[in-house]
Amino acid sequence: MSEWLISLEGTAAGHQAALYLAVMAAFLHAVFGALQKGRHDPWLSRGAIDFSYCVMAAPFAFFVVPWPEPHMWLIFLGAWVIHVLYKLFQALAYTKGAYTVVYPVVRGTGPLFTVIGAYWLFGEVFTVTQWLGVGVLLAGIFGLAIYNFIFLVTARETLGIALVLAVITGLFVALYTTYDAYGIRSTADPFTFLAWFFMIDGLVFPVIAFARWRGMAEPPAPGPLMVKGFFGGLVAFASFGAIMLATRLDKVGEAAVLRETSTVFAALIGWLVLKETVGPRRIALMALIALGAVIVEMGG
Repeated sequence: MSEWLISLEGTAAGHQAALYLAVMAAFLHAVFGALQKGRHDPWLSRGAIDFSYCVMAAPFAFFVVPWPEPHMWLIFLGAWVIHVLYKLFQALAYTKGAYTVVYPVVRGTGPLFTVIGAYWLFGEVFTVTQWLGVGVLLAGIFGLAIYNFIFLVTARETLGIALVLAVITGLFVALYTTYDAYGIRSTADPFTFLAWFFMIDGLVFPVIAFARWRGMAEPPAPGPLMVKGFFGGLVAFASFGAIMLATRLDKVGEAAVLRETSTVFAALIGWLVLKETVGPRRIALMALIALGAVIVEMGG
């Protein structure tokens, strides 16, 4: 499997595979965000999810994939720090604001800085048409956030701080997307990076979540929470694994932009599952996001 994937790097087939992986990651990332924001406390949800994928990844890290090269340990340390900070700010943002407000701002801030980071780190260059697509996509994402900011009633009193936290989280999205792309390209076997990344990344938030759970006056039953964690862990493997593989097979910037169509899926999930209001204006803004992603892909 690893040899086949590596053989696709830099080829037309690799570009096509990266496209499919990025769109799949977009849908699954929206599902992942909804799982974290659902009826449980976001900190507890994240802790349960991280515990699940840490436990599931450990056997693969120790017994299945090749052992990491010596230089990878420092890279794993950097990834661990970046992701812990990203998840802290994301949980704070979800605690303060409605899902359909926070999520678009987080995802809209990320791709612009990822494209810039990919230029400096990997020498990737977007065409004028692709930059137009980025602009259209960002207009849709931030338009959606502004619309929600004006008309949404839920968690109105904490909306300002939620938006600030969402922007900070978006900056960390750009940082981890670029850094993880560097990490997965630095090892001979991409699955070595994925297995060790998930195991290491899942070590911190279960501790934070358990401490928070013990301090609650009425803590939720652990059973349903762990079931959510199990399914969230599977979604995380598929979502984050897909986007990391996409960044190894093809351009980091394109994969990052295409992943942000997750905002469309997130709005649909917010409407259909979380019962948050979606009207014709928001549908039009979601269409703008999808159009921007198409322009980026066709303009390459």
